[in-house]
Amino acid sequence: MSSSVPKEYMNGHVHHEEPDIYESDGTLFLTEAFKVIVEEILHKGTDIKQKVCEWREPDQLRSLLDLELREHGESHEQLLKRVQDVARYSVKTCHPRFFNQLFAGVDYHALTGRLLTETLNTSQYTYEVAPVFVLMEEEVLCKLRSLVGWSEGDGIFCPGGSVSNMYAMNTARYWAFPNIKTQGLWAIPRLAIFTSQQSHYSMKKAAAFLGIGTDNVFIVKTDERGSMIPEDLEAKIVQAKSQDAVPFFVNATAGTTVQGAFDPLNHIADISERNGIWMHVDAAWGGSVLFSKKHRQLVSGLERANSVTWNPHKMLLAGLQCSVVLFRDTTICNFYPLKNLLMHCHSARATYLFQQDKFYDTSLDTGDKSIQCGRKVDCLKLWLMWKAIGSHGLAERVDNAFSLARYLVEEIEKRPNFQLVSKRQFVNVCFWYIPPSLRGKLHSPDYQERLSKVAPSIKERMMKCGTMMMGYQPMEGHVNFFRMVVVSHRLTTKDMDSILDEIERLGNDL
Repeated sequence: MSSSVPKEYMNGHVHHEEPDIYESDGTLFLTEAFKVIVEEILHKGTDIKQKVCEWREPDQLRSLLDLELREHGESHEQLLKRVQDVARYSVKTCHPRFFNQLFAGVDYHALTGRLLTETLNTSQYTYEVAPVFVLMEEEVLCKLRSLVGWSEGDGIFCPGGSVSNMYAMNTARYWAFPNIKTQGLWAIPRLAIFTSQQSHYSMKKAAAFLGIGTDNVFIVKTDERGSMIPEDLEAKIVQAKSQDAVPFFVNATAGTTVQGAFDPLNHIADISERNGIWMHVDAAWGGSVLFSKKHRQLVSGLERANSVTWNPHKMLLAGLQCSVVLFRDTTICNFYPLKNLLMHCHSARATYLFQQDKFYDTSLDTGDKSIQCGRKVDCLKLWLMWKAIGSHGLAERVDNAFSLARYLVEEIEKRPNFQLVSKRQFVNVCFWYIPPSLRGKLHSPDYQERLSKVAPSIKERMMKCGTMMMGYQPMEGHVNFFRMVVVSHRLTTKDMDSILDEIERLGNDL
């Protein structure tokens, strides 16, 4: 019988043809471009003496970048200049003075995982095309669930926390009304969702996207620290029922976007269980406290939730994007005592991809759990970082962030030209800077109006100088204030002092 193995593979020898010029040039370009990336982003971008951003007005930036796409390609030198320009004019989120979002800094092990993911360029849907990553995702999800307090369950990596929340809402609806998948919205009653006034806007987006409607999202009041008031949740459930709506989904938040507030999960779980409502916890921001023995009490009761969203790309520095939705139970519903809830909810059973007569265990083809077909590999960066520093190292990052946030609050309280907005729960520190022209004028009729302009003015100055980036926003009853978030593990108390000094420098003449 003749062998089906090509001759060039016989005896372990492979005949390599000379690479063509295009491939050779491509390899050279990649090598030289990578040097630019390392120098401009990882060296200069993490240097405190360099700028966070090289601000340009939109029209000027368009001209500098020469964004037009043409019929013919450009030279090697021109393309390297393109790479350099992209690096130069982009915001350096790895910079020590980048505090603008809930992600910052860089972990080099996670970055290596991201580079490896991009180079391998596979899709996370079947074992045959992504064997390493199917097994890796399974292990990472299992470990994350165990931190929540679940020995069983399910989960999936999603493209961001908003989509993770949408997965939870859609799965909860299927759990309550399994006929929704085949018969559509006309087959179910009006539904009601409950979430706090400080929760993420993705709750309303999910309600709109899934056809539930934003008018059916009942907003629950919060206390002065931003935590949901359980008594108002009960009142809103009664209100929804009086309007002939069926309560099916309560969203609690562990770490709100602005104040970093944690909802009282045990109280919310009690109410959800009494009313037979699915309880979801959006722990996209605050879930990482589970690694810390000192601070995990902030999410006491999390194990009672039906589902949890968690973004390791935030406090853990896994890199964008790395988000999971986790499920406690996989039972479909009381009427259908079947398992594999997530799969049944989203599966389409495409026979060209999920054949059931494959030569391996087809339960490893997890792609039908997803609403996507092609799905990016997001587990490797977290897995490699976790392997490098262990759970202990991740806990240290969380504890260090808390320690620095506490120090920053203490320093703010010492300075008469700064005022805290609310008491800190997490690593979000919300405050006003009071410039000299407003000091001692709290009761002036135009005080609030003038104060509202301070943070936007300082933000503009810091970006145009390139010295720092920090977010600001108004909030119910409060004019614009700064929201400082401590994320990067490379920060020190000296950095906290420098932040306040820089704000004073930029706003002293306002």
